[in-house]
Amino acid sequence: MNPNLSDWDDDLPPEAEEAYQDLLRALKRKSGFGLFFVQCTPGEADKFIVKLPQQIPQKKIAVLRLVEAIDNLYQPVAEFVKDKQVDILLITGLEYSLYKYEKRSFGAITEGKFSNLTSVPHILNHLNQQRERFRDDFAISFVFLLRSFSINYLIHRAPDFFDWRSGVFELPTTPELVEQESNRLLDEASCQKDLKLSHEKKIEKVLEIQDLLSEKHQTEIVRASLLFELGNLLFAANEYEAALSSYEKVIELKIYNYSTWYKKGEALRILGRYEEAITNYDEVLVFNPDDYWAWYHRGLSFSELGRYEEAINSYDQALKINNKDIESWGNRGMAFYYLGIYEQAIASYDKAIEMKPECCGGVYYYKACCFAKQDIIKFAIENLQRAIAISYEKYKNRAKIDSNFDGIRQDERFKALIQ
Repeated sequence: MNPNLSDWDDDLPPEAEEAYQDLLRALKRKSGFGLFFVQCTPGEADKFIVKLPQQIPQKKIAVLRLVEAIDNLYQPVAEFVKDKQVDILLITGLEYSLYKYEKRSFGAITEGKFSNLTSVPHILNHLNQQRERFRDDFAISFVFLLRSFSINYLIHRAPDFFDWRSGVFELPTTPELVEQESNRLLDEASCQKDLKLSHEKKIEKVLEIQDLLSEKHQTEIVRASLLFELGNLLFAANEYEAALSSYEKVIELKIYNYSTWYKKGEALRILGRYEEAITNYDEVLVFNPDDYWAWYHRGLSFSELGRYEEAINSYDQALKINNKDIESWGNRGMAFYYLGIYEQAIASYDKAIEMKPECCGGVYYYKACCFAKQDIIKFAIENLQRAIAISYEKYKNRAKIDSNFDGIRQDERFKALIQ
């Protein structure tokens, strides 16, 4: 047995120890059917599961671990306790049956708001409808080990079942356990950063982070890391305002990480707040003057503001760091195009085409526009034909031409296109 688990409650503060003892006394006294709801993190649940048999040796204790969403709890319980003597059944993992039904926006989750209460998960309908059957068929004390999110769900959406509760308890925690849980979550985030998480998994991670952020033993450094990860989850879910709020909280803690400024800049840029985005990219560049993406997205922001000379300067800085990126060359060309400096625009487009000609339908199109603006119609038509050859469907509406484009009388048609 892991000594760290068995000694979990040895150093609890007095108020936490008293709450824990209340739970133990309730479980010792209860005989027959009972419902206990215990709010805790997965780490706290694991430690409780190890410790409880030592402290109530007179009771037969079993653990049912749910590892996926279910619609019916009665059958798994019946199969699990068949031919066993069980006084207390600890149940973990009910959350998996709730995540897929949670239709709130991620921004609402961070504010603790519930979605339409008419949307009730099947598992909670089942518990409401089958509560008498649980009572009549199982002379067992059921102990549900749950996150605060799940307990709120039961209160609001399974009131019939929840009303039969024998007690609701919150497991105490320690600084060491908070640190352990936080590090586990952050390590998982690091390993999964390149994976596309499902909607349910994102909700799970958001709720885990919220629980850990609310812990009084949480350190400021870890709090900043958790807020940053929360922002990244919200950003990945296209909840940019909520992500922005998380990044701002990281910065307020004055635990500086230039990645926070960068992600905040990205959220602001996507929200169309370009001036503020540029300010945040500038903060990144104070930390790391060689950050390619900060220079590149700074250029995009200046372009959106119509400040093309400043955009070009940013693209130039980006290209000093990485001159093999066709996006920087293409957008640099666009900035010159809007300034009416067509020779420089064409030179930038040629750099992009040189690196990946098969992906440059749009570049050929704007290169054609540059030639047309200078009345060099022959080259304009040649480049337009290349754009069409790469992706006719993509450019046919823009170019206003048909699939039999053969160059005949195209001078006037192309001039009309670019007016």
